[in-house]
Amino acid sequence: MRYPLAILAVLLAFTLPGAQAQQKTLIGVSLPQDDNPFYIAMLRGIRARAAELGMDVVTVSSQEDKAKQINGVQDLIARGVKGILISPIDATGVNAAYDAAAAAKLPIISVARASTSPNQTLHVAMDEKQIGRDIANWTLNAVGGKGKVAVLSGPPGSPTFKNLLDGYSEVMAKNPAVSIAFNQAGALTRERGLKQAEDALVANPDLVAIYAGNDDVALGAAQAVAAASKKGKVMVTGMNGVPPALRGVKDGALSLTIELNPVNWGRLGVDVLAGYLKGEKFEQQVFIKHELIDAKNIDAKLPK
Repeated sequence: MRYPLAILAVLLAFTLPGAQAQQKTLIGVSLPQDDNPFYIAMLRGIRARAAELGMDVVTVSSQEDKAKQINGVQDLIARGVKGILISPIDATGVNAAYDAAAAAKLPIISVARASTSPNQTLHVAMDEKQIGRDIANWTLNAVGGKGKVAVLSGPPGSPTFKNLLDGYSEVMAKNPAVSIAFNQAGALTRERGLKQAEDALVANPDLVAIYAGNDDVALGAAQAVAAASKKGKVMVTGMNGVPPALRGVKDGALSLTIELNPVNWGRLGVDVLAGYLKGEKFEQQVFIKHELIDAKNIDAKLPK
């Protein structure tokens, strides 16, 4: 059968390989770093879930540069995305990106890190205060409900690490037999964890536990504990569940870490954005599930 040229053009538009791809919903992604294992895994989850839902993903790079992240979001808007997933480098420093999305009438959903911008559509978050409470309750049980603990929290002024510590302190305050004998905030590095844990152990030889803001700080603290011949006697707790921390729990250097699965976090971010675009209603914060990892369940969490 021969078709008129106009009809043939329409048929070709529906059968050419690129035609269907153009009909997919395009979403934009802006993460703080390209080479951070946490965000590499998160992006893997985003891409996988988007593909399952028939969505296309376009990403922009920022490498912890606030200006680049703002410009990147503006580029995503220019490319015609229907919504944006962003993990902001700074709670206030990239608010212009949220303003740009709002001006374009696009949802912009924060994943992991949050923004103070009133134009943040939703936040796919961890339940920070509850995680702090869970670490505190685990620690109380591990040390028999009494003794001195050291706190090596995260960067001062960071809402995330403030909330984590608030939850931890809330539980500890209800147990007068436990005292916070050492309390320092700072950078999330092993070097800082090592140095401040050494200081805490020298000032408090009877220390029973060290709370660390994340796994890097905890792994540094674990070095100090081992050097003081107190491995197994001083509980060291971290957070994030990164592979080195899981190995630390397995060999007894760390007592506890919190698994925050970045792949699942990315998948949840896509589900929330997809639901929002369909008109579904959400609470302002949607929480990712977390899990406590210690000697009892570490074998199930280690890579096979």
